[in-house]
Amino acid sequence: MLQLDSAILKRFTLPSLNAANAIGILPKLEELFQLKMQQKSNYTTEQQLNILSLEQQIQQRINIASLEVASTASEMDCEEERADQVGNYLMGKIDDAKTKLTVGTIAFDALGAISAGILLINGHSGNATEFIGIGTGLAEATLGVLILTKNKKVKFYHPRNALRDIWNGPAVSTIFPSSVWYFLNYKQPGKNEISLREQLVNKWVSFGQIAVKKPQQKEKVYALYFGNGGTYTAEQLSNRANMYDQLESYINLMKQDLRMLNVELEKLGK
Repeated sequence: MLQLDSAILKRFTLPSLNAANAIGILPKLEELFQLKMQQKSNYTTEQQLNILSLEQQIQQRINIASLEVASTASEMDCEEERADQVGNYLMGKIDDAKTKLTVGTIAFDALGAISAGILLINGHSGNATEFIGIGTGLAEATLGVLILTKNKKVKFYHPRNALRDIWNGPAVSTIFPSSVWYFLNYKQPGKNEISLREQLVNKWVSFGQIAVKKPQQKEKVYALYFGNGGTYTAEQLSNRANMYDQLESYINLMKQDLRMLNVELEKLGK
């Protein structure tokens, strides 16, 4: 952030000034502040015109930045919904398959019991009933294994991947507007803190959203989430949707800072 006069720091909060710096209006804001701190009765016509021009330029840039933030947040929301919809569809397919397998298990159990009962009623002895019991048990076990291992997957691609930029942290993002990217990567000088982007990455790791039990699978999982896409399970799609939801929340924090900047601008010179 630029070096600022201590007086302006008393009229604007640091988040507001950081938002102004993010959208490139900090020098104009400082110029406007200096003009407005003069006695209004001493304003020349030229100064009044300068104030009006600066106010218009600053407000226009704040409005454009607000649209950029809203547009970016909407894109994150759309990606979240896309992953959620495919994940829910896949989960529905899995539940339907599991229901059919469960019904099949019950049917085999009932058929085995009926067959054994008929044999006993007709006076059959020997190992027939035992064979029926074993066969029924094997069939039930097979269906049980199928139920437990039933985990459909689906191809899901995302060549425009905002999560990739958050994970890799390039100097310039091809997805996020420069103002939003600055905001997500900003660290206050002189303080031992991490950026919002780094906070988000740490949450993904510490909360187990991209945790990998087997080290050899790590690159495969990273390539899935942060690459162009691939074969996803329903759980992975739900996880991807949650990651986009978290990212959207962080982006919307910039709206609050821009709103506060507007409020403080309105109070300036009053």
